[in-house]
Amino acid sequence: MSVFSKVIDLLGDLGFFIRRNISNLGHAARLFFTVIVRSGFLLKRPRLVVDQILFVGNHSFVIIAVSGLFVGFVLGLQGYYTLNRYGSEQALGLLVALSLTRELGPVITALLFAGRAGTSLTAEIGLMKAGEQLSAMEMMAVDPLARVIAPRLWAGIISMPILATIFTAVGVMGGYFVGVPLIGVDSGAFWAQMQGGVDLFADIGNGLIKSIVFGVAVTFIALYQGYEARPTPEGVSQATTRTVVISSLAVLALDFLLTAMMFSN
Repeated sequence: MSVFSKVIDLLGDLGFFIRRNISNLGHAARLFFTVIVRSGFLLKRPRLVVDQILFVGNHSFVIIAVSGLFVGFVLGLQGYYTLNRYGSEQALGLLVALSLTRELGPVITALLFAGRAGTSLTAEIGLMKAGEQLSAMEMMAVDPLARVIAPRLWAGIISMPILATIFTAVGVMGGYFVGVPLIGVDSGAFWAQMQGGVDLFADIGNGLIKSIVFGVAVTFIALYQGYEARPTPEGVSQATTRTVVISSLAVLALDFLLTAMMFSN
């Protein structure tokens, strides 16, 4: 085969790859807006969302809280050793709080949420599809998008900011425990620096917006992968793996874009 033929085949494969992914993005966007439009059904059945909040949110509480505590421990240690070089160890509380509210709280919570709740959602929807439960709902004139997908989507959107807030609060307490009782930073300075340097809208508000955006992205990716999974054991396992990979990349990419927009001024 000539070099020219290899180049033509390579360009053809590249074009097919791009076209397929653009088509998938279009299909995913159409599915997302369809689910949003059909979410009015939940106003009559709010219990469906509450049950899913218990599943994706409450069952993720332990891993979020424990992870936040240890992240706070590490921030307390690393922050103190860094600030101590410049004689600014009294600003440890501010460093811990800003790190958690702006970045680590929303980002790490989203990554943990994707690994715990996202994979569960993908496997659940994928197994329902493999067992033809979604097709059975359609045969009984029950819309699976409104009855199955929408409650889980809104549960993830609601749960993510709450979990991120818990992660941040526990992380701050972890940083306080390491900085004040163990290392000896003044307790009043720890809280005073934090109170004076953390802005409600610029820091906490932007972190809240990030967590909501991450909640939409991670939850929908998990549901979409499950809904479009091949109805076989291998298909469900591959969809679960794609959920973690795509969600993680989406969270990091969105974090960069949101940070660039929020803190560029």
